Amino acid sequence: MIVRDFNEEKLTARRIETSSWESVRLLLKNDGMGFSFHITTIHSGARLKMHYLNHLEAVYCISGTGSIEDLQAEDIHVVRPGIIYALDKHDAHLLCAETELVLACVFAPPLVGREVHDETGAYRLDSETT
Repeated sequence: MIVRDFNEEKLTARRIETSSWESVRLLLKNDGMGFSFHITTIHSGARLKMHYLNHLEAVYCISGTGSIEDLQAEDIHVVRPGIIYALDKHDAHLLCAETELVLACVFAPPLVGREVHDETGAYRLDSETT
């Protein structure tokens, strides 16, 4: 059994921070679950263009408001508490935070821990990270 405390883990190397977001990665590849689980905070006003070519992601909004745009279909959906969206087709998307967004995120395959978005908006596969 794996038991972790978010408030403790956010003080460790499991917390990754950029100028637009921070992510506390509570489950990672080395935990052997087949997915990774993160609590990610998107800073108010952030506009993040992402395209996870190597991963599928499901996201549940815990708090905050914003929108997610499917860049291929040009559909825009509201993100607010209680909304889940799944990037099941490696969807290119634009995530906009009207207010600070707190999101629970699941990635498959799992992340190893220190990944940040590359120039395409993707995370590299763990074999490509150092």
